[in-house]
Amino acid sequence: MSTAAPSTPRGPAPAPAPGRFDDSPFIRACRSQSVPHVPVWFMRQAGRSLPEYRAARGPGSILDAIAQPELVAELTCQPVDRYGTDAAIFFSDIVVPAAAVGFGVDVAPGTGPVVSQPFRSAADLQRLRPLEPELDTPYVIEAVQILAETLDVPLIGFAGGPFTVASYLVEGGPSKNFTRVKALMQAEPGLWHDLVERLTDMALASLRSQLDAGASAIQVFDSWAGILTPRHYEELVLPATRRLIADLEASHPGTPTILFGVGTGELLPLMATAGTSVVGVDWRVPLDAARTRVGQGIAVQGNLDPAMCLGTWEVAEAETREVLDRAGTAPGHIFNLGHGVLPETDPAILEQVVALVHAEGRAGVETPA
Repeated sequence: MSTAAPSTPRGPAPAPAPGRFDDSPFIRACRSQSVPHVPVWFMRQAGRSLPEYRAARGPGSILDAIAQPELVAELTCQPVDRYGTDAAIFFSDIVVPAAAVGFGVDVAPGTGPVVSQPFRSAADLQRLRPLEPELDTPYVIEAVQILAETLDVPLIGFAGGPFTVASYLVEGGPSKNFTRVKALMQAEPGLWHDLVERLTDMALASLRSQLDAGASAIQVFDSWAGILTPRHYEELVLPATRRLIADLEASHPGTPTILFGVGTGELLPLMATAGTSVVGVDWRVPLDAARTRVGQGIAVQGNLDPAMCLGTWEVAEAETREVLDRAGTAPGHIFNLGHGVLPETDPAILEQVVALVHAEGRAGVETPA
């Protein structure tokens, strides 16, 4: 069990304060309300495809850049300024909390998160002490505060889902088969539970600090949950995700939450039970099918195949319209890619995608009487 203090406050939750961006297309779509136009943003929005990003970011580990609040604010704003997206995704990484408490995580250029001493036994739980954002990640808080004062669109804070962060810590880096983490889940379920509880507490502390500093919504990137069977996901991962979202709702009622994973077509009905406002959908499941799987009252986000933005505009245009057609006219669609922007993407293609979505998206759009 986690050694952190209980995260859910006692007594009734405070009444939600009106948010600055409550009437924005993004927040309204998260809440399945009518919108003036279908909102759009991109995962890995401030990524390597932007020349201004590469110029400002420079060489070195992304963790070094993340520790510079002014730079983080600049990188977060760059794609919003260029593309005209309806939300900004905070420039950070899902392993920041684990790195900040000294677990020995870095992000290797071209590789991703790598761990010098991977998680192997109960003794390693002591390396995952509770995150204290004011002491461990003050640079995150400062950057969010800067952005909350300067952005004209909602800021999305985020954290890694407990399973996905655990997979990096256990595997020691990116994995194709996730054999070590699967073996831990099955062979030592008690240890797995303790690990996931600690990571859930860390994610919760990080997300609360981002919301307190001015973020308007959050996304939980459980990117690799799709490698699990529905039964294993439901038994060994979903309870922690439910707790994370429920505890966020208790401390910040009414905050929109997005839950996203890759390859989660068979998990969508289960993800919809996590208490999230929005379920992110990768490109493998058509949005009309995804809406059926998640059910009414939950918005969907997605889901253009990122590879469709690597060729001609004619291809991207046709595929964007296909996504919009599949989304239909019911409220509750946020346009996005089915995963992150690929480094080779021409920014001009994404500019045109945004313009097309704003002009032709129909989900929840009010029409003149």
